[in-house]
Amino acid sequence: MKTLVTVSKYILLISLSVLLMWYALKGIDFTLVWKQLQHINYFWIGVSLLLAFAGYCSRAYRWKMQLEPLGYHLSASETYHAMMVGYLANLVLPRAGEVIRCSILRKTCNVTVKASFGTVITERLLDMLMLLLLIGAAFLIEFDRIHAFFWNMFADKVAGYGTKSDWLYRLGGSLVLVSVIGSALLYFFREKLKRNALYLKIKNFITGVAEGIFSILKLKNKAAFIAHTLFVWFTYFLTGYVGFLALPGTADLSLGAALSVLVVGSLGMSAPVQGGIGVFHIMVRSTLLLYSLPKETGMAYALVTHTSQTLFVVILGGISFVYSMFHGTAVKQNPEMELEVNSVIYDKHAK
Repeated sequence: MKTLVTVSKYILLISLSVLLMWYALKGIDFTLVWKQLQHINYFWIGVSLLLAFAGYCSRAYRWKMQLEPLGYHLSASETYHAMMVGYLANLVLPRAGEVIRCSILRKTCNVTVKASFGTVITERLLDMLMLLLLIGAAFLIEFDRIHAFFWNMFADKVAGYGTKSDWLYRLGGSLVLVSVIGSALLYFFREKLKRNALYLKIKNFITGVAEGIFSILKLKNKAAFIAHTLFVWFTYFLTGYVGFLALPGTADLSLGAALSVLVVGSLGMSAPVQGGIGVFHIMVRSTLLLYSLPKETGMAYALVTHTSQTLFVVILGGISFVYSMFHGTAVKQNPEMELEVNSVIYDKHAK
């Protein structure tokens, strides 16, 4: 039964990705796309991959810094390989990579899943903060185009808000009521819960995750941590801009256009589908329409950048996976460790 559910989930996700990709390519003149693809400048593709690799290395070093206050002194190579296996896993099952990379670090370096998962949560929160800052910058620099993009996306939803507001109020009230009742039950039965073995293990796991989250407050070199965070996103920005130079139809686009693509493309990559397939292409193509580019040119750019970066992740992730299989502490997983992994996976599925 469990296997059937897993297979069904994969089929559903793949079907969704295919559907989104079909929608992205709908109405596209493939002859015009092919004309663009025939003139790819592979030098700039190579430069974009080198920039992406620099970003991966910087992100891995930043993760290493996060783990140090928890007592884990790893090499950047160890965190890099775990991270790349996680990226590879995300291409198979969205959001699974966060759990997988922590499990790999447990195998290779004996870092508890609860500690490393806490640092991953912090990493994602930082990514959200950086993306919000970039959205703000994009609105300031490219206001007319970014405003038009988001308005076209959300105008219908805003217009229909009045008819849905009553339902939203009911839902909000129900959530508040359930939260109050749940909190009251936990309070009244707290003494019994304190004697429950499962409760104690879950509490221990949550405490470990919290320590991982707040490890950022104990960093020895906060300036270096901030510098790595900025550098990672700077490489993302340059990767997108260099991608413009790889095609004749996008070679004249500005740095402002690269910022717009970074913001919108990042939102597309965060969609719960494998590697942002389809969603990324739709959003990037739609953004480049605002710069007076034909949709075929925008699609050619989206295909080139997404495909090259995805293949790069497959290659690097595959190398890191093989490396991780032959390097490790070979620590036998204990029941507490199984609880850690299962708790995280359950939580990810629940979301």
